[in-house]
Amino acid sequence: QVQLVESGGGLAQPGGSLRLSCAASGDIYRINLMGWYRQAPGNQRELVANIRSTDGNVNYADSVKGRITISGDNAKNTWYLQMNSLNPEDTAVYYCKLSDIPGTHYWGKGTQVTISS
Repeated sequence: QVQLVESGGGLAQPGGSLRLSCAASGDIYRINLMGWYRQAPGNQRELVANIRSTDGNVNYADSVKGRITISGDNAKNTWYLQMNSLNPEDTAVYYCKLSDIPGTHYWGKGTQVTISS
């Protein structure tokens, strides 16, 4: 089994920053993609960003480009989401996701991010 634990969520003011972390543990095979998704109330879960473990290739949702950066530490099986210039539309539950090379997907339980003055 693989466990993912997110941390770093909370309340921030508009224009502020937060850094999310996701630590993976357990029977991890070969990691392919590490990603962050979010789900706001009434909305579908959407991709925020992902990073490919093998070559570091990153992919961002258009709504976060230039404000949010994903990074990973393969040695620690941990990846991060640095979020800057936050706005109320970024309010959501943020989930990390790990996809291994055989194609199995694992999800964390999520961390709440609330942007409000």
